[in-house]
Amino acid sequence: MQLKHVARAAVGAVLVAALGLAGGCGASNSNSGATGSSNGKIAVLAAENEYGDVAQQIGGSHVSVTSIISDPNADPHDFEAKPSDAKQIANAKIVIANGVGYDDWLDKMLKSHSSSDRTVISAQQVLGLPDDTKNPHLWYKPETMPAVAATLAANLTRLDPSNAKDYADNLQTFDTSVQKYWKALDTFKDKYPDVSVAATEPVANYLLDNAKVTIKTPWSLQADIMNGQDPSAQDSATQMQLFNGKEVTAFVYNEQVVSDLTKKYLAAAKTNGIPIVAAYETMPTKMHYVDWMLAELNALTKAAADKTSTDSIE
Repeated sequence: MQLKHVARAAVGAVLVAALGLAGGCGASNSNSGATGSSNGKIAVLAAENEYGDVAQQIGGSHVSVTSIISDPNADPHDFEAKPSDAKQIANAKIVIANGVGYDDWLDKMLKSHSSSDRTVISAQQVLGLPDDTKNPHLWYKPETMPAVAATLAANLTRLDPSNAKDYADNLQTFDTSVQKYWKALDTFKDKYPDVSVAATEPVANYLLDNAKVTIKTPWSLQADIMNGQDPSAQDSATQMQLFNGKEVTAFVYNEQVVSDLTKKYLAAAKTNGIPIVAAYETMPTKMHYVDWMLAELNALTKAAADKTSTDSIE
């Protein structure tokens, strides 16, 4: 089965469910003060800028979007909310979060600024994922953004029915653009069927899984680095052997979460001629979501095709 068929089925199911429920995921049925913005636009707040980008694409000129985490050069795990963030949350009519504990700081702020007139869209809830989902980097999962976009379009239509056609058209345009990501994944796995990688943490694992790439780094090491813990000596030795033994095609390196240990792995990969594939948790500032995913996949393609490293994506 082609991946794009799965994507369309997922989007269709989510859109039907979202329209039928008229904005589940914490939505209010009230239309009072519908915009929450002084300029007459619907105020949307996204925890991370990749979700904010999708919100802007779906809402177009009818929304005012603010993304709290938006710096691809900063460690998102070091984020601390500011008073201005609390004000943005208080004014927002729609809030978009990743869930799975990735942005639990937002949950705390929402509880502190509760509103019966606010819709909260969680990618985790839209996808029906349990709280113990191991990998929280849901935006790399190809199903995620179309499903979030469909839920958002339904809620924008509920709040602003006079512009329903615009939201539907924008959703269709976005859905079409995401097919480029699905097609690129299909092309990669057909052309490069035997690619394997090492990784610092599971940032891009959903992309890698859908591209049928083998991830040789022990999950326990990835999880430890993701959670700010030191991996075991055994796991670290296994990781180093992947580089020293030239056992992987590429090294997928999180450019935002760096430590002495990850730098050691990076140096070992470079010493052994293993190309680097830069991965990010925050969308690069001059890109849209699909462009970003395609750039990540293109970096992996260059590593597989001619051992070319991609040290940054801009």
